[in-house]
Amino acid sequence: MLRAAELRAMTVKELRNKEEELKREILTLRFQKALGRLDSPAKYRTLRKDLARVKTIIREKELGRA
Repeated sequence: MLRAAELRAMTVKELRNKEEELKREILTLRFQKALGRLDSPAKYRTLRKDLARVKTIIREKELGRA
């Protein structure tokens, strides 16, 4: 699980890279879920929340709140 404080210390470019990485992981887990091979359903939920957290912090930085 990613912490908001860790993410706020990153640059926007690093956050965008993290966002793409999380999207790829979620996509692979989505395929595994569809095929019935998902080992840990909790990981899927955690990754979705991490992605939302990253997007929120990117938006904060874009608006200059950070």
